[in-house]
Amino acid sequence: MKIVRDMLGNPDAQGEKLLRRFAGATSRRGILSRLGAALVAAPVFPLLPVSRAEAAKPDRSPEAKTAFARSAQTKDDTKCDYWRYCAIDGALCTCCGGGIHTCPAGAEPSPVSWVGSCINPDDGKAYMIAYRDCCGKPACGQCGCDNIDRETQLYLPQLNNNVIWCFGTSSMEYHCSTAMMIGAA
Repeated sequence: MKIVRDMLGNPDAQGEKLLRRFAGATSRRGILSRLGAALVAAPVFPLLPVSRAEAAKPDRSPEAKTAFARSAQTKDDTKCDYWRYCAIDGALCTCCGGGIHTCPAGAEPSPVSWVGSCINPDDGKAYMIAYRDCCGKPACGQCGCDNIDRETQLYLPQLNNNVIWCFGTSSMEYHCSTAMMIGAA
């Protein structure tokens, strides 16, 4: 212990000397102003622009596409391989009296939805699709699809299609599902 004390001197005395020097060179107002500036700047830091020039473009080659994206078509929206249906699960409203993004008469659209990112084979671009269940009528039972392209586990429910999304409607009875394009992904 004596060897360490001889090498370092008295650590208590050195600590006291350092703190006294710091206290003599700074003011309380200076410390408070720096602390305030740090508290204001910290939440704003993530909002600063980031250069995306070096960001890699998504790979849209046939090898990088999912099995669904390689076989998707754009002509018949009553078939499960229609490009917007990459993550749909349930009966297609286009076969049940509704449209690709409209519920059939008597069915109520759910105010909540799950999302998917589907590639349009005509232009090769990815689009964000909002899938919404139509509720309040008995199940349609026609054109049943269960596409799981990029589906996640249930711990990310907004990306999972195995949930009946009739929350917030007058009836939890599922009828069919729609696929509304939100925009480019």
